[in-house]
Amino acid sequence: MHIDIDVARRAGMPDVFAQGMLGMAWLGRVVTAWAPQSRLRRFDARFQGITHLGNAMRCSGRVVEKLEHDGEPCVRIELSSANQFGQTKIVGEALVALA
Repeated sequence: MHIDIDVARRAGMPDVFAQGMLGMAWLGRVVTAWAPQSRLRRFDARFQGITHLGNAMRCSGRVVEKLEHDGEPCVRIELSSANQFGQTKIVGEALVALA
């Protein structure tokens, strides 16, 4: 369904579409552009919609909590991706060590 248009159409889709893990990788890049990957302690995502070809995706994150995790100061970041119509496709969360 992701690479074969005939399979996608048989499944009722108008065209092939992006794999969810691609969108999750984009969200991961939001986090690692802000902090090194070595400080990433947790990264979770939930797929909420299909990313169709031609969608212009916007990925964002915001710090929502400062906490201590296993003895180190961390922040919890809410992540999301949405298309040009404002439809959320993926939501997630990351835990990043501050030091």
